[in-house]
Amino acid sequence: MVSRELKKIALDRIDRLMDFAKKHATERPEIAREAIILAVRIAQKARVRIPRKYKRMFCRKCGTPFWTPNSFTVRVRDRRSTHIVIKCLKCGYIKRIPVKKKPKTHEPHN
Repeated sequence: MVSRELKKIALDRIDRLMDFAKKHATERPEIAREAIILAVRIAQKARVRIPRKYKRMFCRKCGTPFWTPNSFTVRVRDRRSTHIVIKCLKCGYIKRIPVKKKPKTHEPHN
């Protein structure tokens, strides 16, 4: 059983490591990748979910940060259900993020 205090410390460290990775992603992508992998391991040990804002910013398979230029492609697809496709150019992993469509409002015809 992991205490609340430990989870709080883990989330704080994950936040710091992700900020560090974001700052150093363009000039030193290897160090940014190591910081991301370390943040993922901290989350696993403390049984904490990585916040969604960070989870979408790196490749799940190889840990490459998506802040670096030429590391990913983004497409919006409308098949099946509307979703965003992010493809890592280092390892080829494809991440799909579902997008909810806004319901169409019908205007009355006069």
